[in-house]
Amino acid sequence: MPTRFRSTLFGDLDVDPKYDVAIGAMTHFVVGGKVDTLVRPKSVDALSKMLRRCHDSQVPFRILGKGANLLVDDDGVDGIVVKLDDACFKQTRYHRTNNVDSLHAMAGADLATTLMETVRNGLDGLTAMAGIPASVGGAIRMNAGGKFGSISDSLETITCLTSMGELVTHAKKDIRFSYRESRISEPIILSSTFILQKCDPIKIRDKVKEIFEWKRSRQPLADSSAGCAFKNPLLQDGTRISAGKLIDNAGLKGHSVGGASISSQHANFIITTKDATARNVIDLMQKVRERVEEKTQIHLENEVVVWSRDPEVVR
Repeated sequence: MPTRFRSTLFGDLDVDPKYDVAIGAMTHFVVGGKVDTLVRPKSVDALSKMLRRCHDSQVPFRILGKGANLLVDDDGVDGIVVKLDDACFKQTRYHRTNNVDSLHAMAGADLATTLMETVRNGLDGLTAMAGIPASVGGAIRMNAGGKFGSISDSLETITCLTSMGELVTHAKKDIRFSYRESRISEPIILSSTFILQKCDPIKIRDKVKEIFEWKRSRQPLADSSAGCAFKNPLLQDGTRISAGKLIDNAGLKGHSVGGASISSQHANFIITTKDATARNVIDLMQKVRERVEEKTQIHLENEVVVWSRDPEVVR
């Protein structure tokens, strides 16, 4: 980002800008390059004004959550990356109205921490999120979930910021949610509300523990990985088939490129070593797509989000 934009975009705003930041190291892959500018807003008003200025100046921006489903190319990314980790973007509040329990969560709230708060309060509704590393906003953006359910299941409303910095609130029924996808047109999710059910805290705790144990026995949770690399593809008859099974059947489990390899525990997980590069991961994912399509005529779609200065890299 040209230096001349810095004072124009941030000079009088309550934000914390840093330049040439190695954001690849902030992802779960722990690989990848830098961003021109990393900005941490200190208020919703500062974020709103900055978005409008980025729009007017045609400066691109991205949102960095927990970095759990993200791969940053070795050459990094241009423009601005916004991180909502100030306390004002991590707040949660509980309400009870007419015997209905709800949770209001800002987008920067940690999903795991929020889940455990609901468990301690004897409230069910986010249990399916056990073992999913994400911010609340990031989880909604990709409709995070798995075998036990999706975050949109208990969602009631979403409040967003448009590219012009304007507040917009949507009811869940007005947003199309599907497998690992949400059709939210606004660039920033600011907050959300969830409808929860009062339950026995011990039963909810046991349910969360059961989900954790199920995942721990099947997924390489202790390794440097961004979770599932590919979405489970939809077949012509409307059913989904396991991407991990397709990759395993293609004989790719354990295959590696440089410091990136396909997990021997779960073939849809790509894990990295300290010597890995983002291009190792990108090249390995391309080889997986090619081999699976060659053997099955099924195209695997990325679940991992790739950021790059090169549009050809982002598939």
